[in-house]
Amino acid sequence: MFQGPSEISLDSKGRLAIPTRYREILRAQSEGQLVITAHPHRCLLLYPRPAWEPIRDAIMKTSGLDRQTTLLQGLLVGHADDVEMDSAGRVLVSPALRRFSRIEREVMMFGQGSHFKLWAPTAWEEQFAEIERLGAGLVPAGLESLSF
Repeated sequence: MFQGPSEISLDSKGRLAIPTRYREILRAQSEGQLVITAHPHRCLLLYPRPAWEPIRDAIMKTSGLDRQTTLLQGLLVGHADDVEMDSAGRVLVSPALRRFSRIEREVMMFGQGSHFKLWAPTAWEEQFAEIERLGAGLVPAGLESLSF
C-alpha cells in the first residue's frame, strides 16, 4: 500500500529517484518493472507492472468504436512506457511524458494505494486549489458516512 507525499527532483537525464521507503516493495512486487503513463488530469501514473496489467487489459477489452473509449485507450495505453528501476532506484521519465505533464525538474509524488501519481508542482497546486474549492462537496455520494 503506497501512501504519502514525496518531493523529488529529476536528474539532468530525466530520471526520477524512487523514494527509498518504496524501493524494496517495488522490487518485491515487480522486480523493479514499472509502467509510467499519462492521466487525464495532466499528471502521470506510476504502477508496478503487475498492478498495471489488469488495468491495461480492461481498457483494451472495451470497444474501439466508441470515441470516448478510444480517447481513453490512446491516453492511458498509448502513453504507457515500460521502465525498469536501475540499481540506484531510478526510473527514466520519457521526454514525451514530461512534456505532457509539464514536469520539468521538480516532481510531487503521491502514493495512491497500488500506484503513484506524479505532478508538476504548479499542476499539483492547481489540483489542490480545486480540492479546496470543493470543500465538503469533495466527498462523493456513498462515502458521506466515512469518518476521517
